[in-house]
Amino acid sequence: QVQLRESGPGLVKPSQTLSLTCTVSGVSITTTFYDWSWIRQPPGKGLEWIGYIGDIGSTYYSPSLKSRTSIFRDTSKNQFTLQLSSVTPEGEDVYYCARWGDPVVRGGGYDYWGQGTQVTVSS
Repeated sequence: QVQLRESGPGLVKPSQTLSLTCTVSGVSITTTFYDWSWIRQPPGKGLEWIGYIGDIGSTYYSPSLKSRTSIFRDTSKNQFTLQLSSVTPEGEDVYYCARWGDPVVRGGGYDYWGQGTQVTVSS
């Protein structure tokens, strides 16, 4: 059974760097042809893809967030971490980690999601 779980602070100042960790169980994050994404959702709005880290550790970020985003992993803990600086001054976005499968090998799409963790940005 594949499970993803987000963890991190529920409150952060806009000057701080947000750090969230996704702990994966049931599958190794090094399993080939899967990418591991971070996605966020402002209240009442749609999902915004932030970036991903691939099976071999390659990363790619949303162009709008690239300069403020870092994703890295700890394979010994089967975790990957999002670091996002200069977060919105006021907000309470929900952050998700999710698994994406290669369209050819794994069928494409996001098949597993964490339950999400709400992060409030307040000064």
